[in-house]
Formats: sequence, structure tokens, C-alpha cells
Amino acid sequence: MRDADVIVIGGGIGGLVAAGLLARYGRRVVVCESHRTAGGAAHCFTRQGFRFDAGPSLFWGLGDPRSLNPLSQVLAALGESLEAVPYDPLSLYHLPEGTFPVHGRWRDYRAAAARFSPRGAEELAALEQRFMELYRVLSAIPVLGLRADKRLVPFLMRRYPIAMPRMMRHLGLIYSSVGQVADRHIADPWARRLIDLECFLVTTLNARETPVPAIAIMFGERDQSAIDYPKGGTESIAAALVRALERWGGTLRTRAHVERILVEGGAARGVRLRDGEELRAPVVISNASIWDTAGALLAAEDLPAKYRAAALRTPTTPSFMHLHLGIRADGLGALHPHHVVVEDGEDVTVPGKVFVISIPSLLDPSLAPEGHHAVHAFTLEPWAAWEGCERGDEAYEARKRERTEAIYRALERIIPDIRQRVVLELSASPLTHARYLRRHQGTYGPAITAADGLFPSCHTPIRGLYRVGDSTRPGVGVPAAAASGILCANTLVSPAEVDGLLKTRR
Repeated sequence: MRDADVIVIGGGIGGLVAAGLLARYGRRVVVCESHRTAGGAAHCFTRQGFRFDAGPSLFWGLGDPRSLNPLSQVLAALGESLEAVPYDPLSLYHLPEGTFPVHGRWRDYRAAAARFSPRGAEELAALEQRFMELYRVLSAIPVLGLRADKRLVPFLMRRYPIAMPRMMRHLGLIYSSVGQVADRHIADPWARRLIDLECFLVTTLNARETPVPAIAIMFGERDQSAIDYPKGGTESIAAALVRALERWGGTLRTRAHVERILVEGGAARGVRLRDGEELRAPVVISNASIWDTAGALLAAEDLPAKYRAAALRTPTTPSFMHLHLGIRADGLGALHPHHVVVEDGEDVTVPGKVFVISIPSLLDPSLAPEGHHAVHAFTLEPWAAWEGCERGDEAYEARKRERTEAIYRALERIIPDIRQRVVLELSASPLTHARYLRRHQGTYGPAITAADGLFPSCHTPIRGLYRVGDSTRPGVGVPAAAASGILCANTLVSPAEVDGLLKTRR
């Protein structure tokens, strides 16, 4: 018996994108989401009239259907759109030397850099040329047409006969790290540290560890598209994907916690929920992490021992310490909606060196009661420091107060009297991150560097079992998670079906 053609485990961005596209391709799709709402890390929660983002806070191209953002491409293909609020600069970087406005347009970005380092600004122009060259090459082949099997190259050569040879000539750059490219163009220490910071804010890795395409596309989109924020908060992204899924006949089941992937004869046959219900399908897509898929959802005997051991050894990035505040807004004057506070020191990837601060109610007043603002601040926090702690015990609470104090000090760089303005305070540790966002060790994702090569593909050794999300290719972040869903969905259908979808986008 078959309950669906495809079952997707988890309603994060990667899972929803794969599900929506497969429904659009005519497959019967069921998404099983453990939480009460979809979105994974990209969801919101409400307390006392304040609407808080649980995860990401920086976006681009959401309201631009021409954007290279895979999320925008998918929504357009599925007949959906997002209302987004454009703004510039993207953020204010509060560096030890002063405040650097991160403008989207390269010319404005360089002009701001010149106030800190004229030499660095000149060298950034050479890096810009390399990034924009790759951006133009990649923009000629939409991610909506990509797949993860041997039919990819013939499909692209047929459909993009001019763009493909150009891309092949850039393979060396595509497989380089940002640090390797920067070595050829940037000697100025200030500019080098800035590029490290830009890489860190996307991948939590430094420039030497970050693949070039992730940063080239980011800079290209800042310059060519729009920096914007989804109206209604990040949950509006998931809401749009759910609407699209249901429009094309797919089903989302919330509070449907998958306990086990059912494997028979080396092939996926469905899932078993926590309440004992079994759902059958010949294809299962896991939006759970690589660690949770291999270590919890599958029985040890279902996977080759070597594959399972390698999956469980995949290194993790650190987790986060979050602080959500509701504050009074009276007398604040002009504020920018996004800030990054950087403490002194050479290595920006050290936990506690960089603090990200978002005040999205400046862009969308509906996120806070009148006369107030919603504030979301976070910083990297190692999981190891919390192992053995029990939520609510004295050591746990003391550690939370200590780490929250560090975030408050960063916030005081933006709003000096913020402690006196607080009407609501909610702090979250890596344990909270792991519990509510279903994140293995509360991690941001795998710490796979440019030297390690590409992230794992959507394929697994089990027939009919595939994976999506930020522990699959192309990597971490909302755009990358969306791209993983595209790659997986397209792999499961014929090139002719993908061709038909692309023709509707002309």
C-alpha cells in the first residue's frame, strides 16, 4: 500500500522546497513536521505581543523575482511571492576602529572601506572584479535547472550551450576558497579581516575555509538585487512555501514526529511516527541533519558501517546563545535595523568575538506593540560548554546569565540604556537551540571547509532515501538550504519535466 509518492521528514526550508517542487511536478507529497509550525530555524514565536525570529536575520532578493536567490526562484515557479521590505545598508559593522556601513552596491561599499583603509579599498576592487565575473557566469544558469545526477551535464549543455563552456573555464575559481583568491589581490590587514568577517557571517568559517561561490553570489546579489526583510518575520517564508505546497496538492502534517525511517530490502519504504502510525512511500526525503538521519532515524544495520561512521564524524559548527528582548522605543531616535558588533582580536571565528543584532520591528512595526521594538541578538557558543548541564539547574542558569551579560554589553554599543528599556527578556542556550529547533548539538550546520570539498549530495546508500537541508550540498544558510531542495526534487524527475518547469519561467 502507498500513502504518498514522496514523504518528506521535516518542514525546514530544504524540505518544503523539495516538497513544493515535487508536488508541482505532479507527485503526491506528504511533509511530516515534528513542530507545531513549519520553517525549521526560519520560524517565529510570539510573547506578550512581540514577534521574534528564531534564527536567520539577514536576507537578500526575497522580493525580487529576478534574484539568483534559490528561494525567490522556487516561489516564482510555484506561483507564490513574498512581501519584503528593502533597506540599505545591509548592516552596520561596529569594528574596533569604528562603524562600517555595509552598502549593497560595490561602489558604496568600497567608498566606506576607503575611510578606514584607502589601500584596502583599492585592493577590494580587484576582488570585486573576480567575484562579479563568477557571479555573471553563475547567473546565466539558474539554480532552478540543477540536479544531482549524471544527467546534469548533458541537460545543461543542451539548454545552455554558451553559458556552460564559460562556467567550465571558471571551475578553478569555483573550487577555490575565498582566502586563496584574497591572497592574490589583498595584502592590507584591515581588508583581509573584513573579508574574514563577511565569510564568517555566512558560513561561521574564515575566508580560507569558505568556498568562493557562496561569497561571490552574496556580493553579486547585494550589488545587483535588493537587500530586504520578509514582512511578517521569517515565518512568512515558510508560510509562502506551505501555501505553494498545498496549492499543488501536497500535504503538511504538523506535530507528526518521525521516529524511524522504514527500510526493507535495502530500500526506503516509508516512516513510522512517534505515535506508532506508519506512512508508506517509495521515496523518503530527510530534512533532518546528517547526524540525526544516520544516528537516530535509521537503525544502525540499515546503513553501511563505513558510511554511517563517516556521517556521524561530520564536524559541527558551534551553536548559538540567543537573547530576545522587548524594549521601549521612546526617545531612541534613528536606529538601523541590523548590526554586527566585533570585539578586538584577529580571529573573528572565535565564539564570543562577533555579536549579530537584529531589530526587525524597525522594518515591520507589526512585530512589536506600539511604542516598542523586538530585538534579537545572538553569538556563537560552543556546545561542549553546556554538555552535562540540566536545563533549570544552578550551573545552567549561572552560565546563561554569564553569556547573556556578554550580549548585553554588545547591545549597549547600539542602545546604551537598553537595560532600562527592557520589558521582556528571553534567553536561549545551545540546549534550547537543540530542543526547539531540532538541531543536533544546536549546531548551525556542518563545518565542511573549502579544503574538504563539496557538501554531501542528496543521495544515500539506501534506495529511495534522499537528504536535503544545510548538511547537504550546497551548504548552510537559507539560500543554500533552498538550493538543496531544488537539487533533490529535480534529481527525482526527468530532465523533460525540469525543462517544462523552466519554460514556464520565461
